[in-house]
Amino acid sequence: PDSALLAKDWERRERSPGPSAARSRPFVYFCTSRLPIPKLEHTLKRYLAAQEPLLDDKQYRNTKRIAKEFEKGAGKRLHRELVELDEKNTHTSYISGNGFDRHLFALKHLAVSRGEPMPDFFLDTAYQKINHNIISTSTLQSPAVNLGGFGPVVSDGFGIGYHVSDNWLGCNATSYLDEELQEFLRCLEYSLNDIFDILEGRPLM
Repeated sequence: PDSALLAKDWERRERSPGPSAARSRPFVYFCTSRLPIPKLEHTLKRYLAAQEPLLDDKQYRNTKRIAKEFEKGAGKRLHRELVELDEKNTHTSYISGNGFDRHLFALKHLAVSRGEPMPDFFLDTAYQKINHNIISTSTLQSPAVNLGGFGPVVSDGFGIGYHVSDNWLGCNATSYLDEELQEFLRCLEYSLNDIFDILEGRPLM
């Protein structure tokens, strides 16, 4: 469903990936053994892998350099402090899969809460851009839910709540931009009709 939300008429715009479509998100989960915080080097590796298709060679080399400096400097110390905090709060846990954004957010929040100068890593244009999520999606997958939605997370973005059942699917889209929202919904409808035609074996028009 997330791929359908990235309607083909919308692809011509320069957009950063939304959190559901591009990144594995951590989930609070209290019914499993606690998992350790990922190693910083692994998180940064996933972060750079997500950045590479979005940046040109020069931008990527600069972002990679900043990430390496962060890993060896401020990031190393912040990560150590984060692990210590985690060890003191054994009532919490999370599942991270291939995610990286919540780990980095926690390190940034820790620096802010300490009143420290912001590490260059978080001031990098690439980091700021990848966290400016134009399309924010979440599923409402429950027979108890008939309608629900989510607000956009940035002023020029869209919040998409979607539901897929056995014989129908639907979504509720919100935005502060009325004209762009109407255009997005037209693109979404067009894309879903294309998918339906493919499933029915009809040629695309």
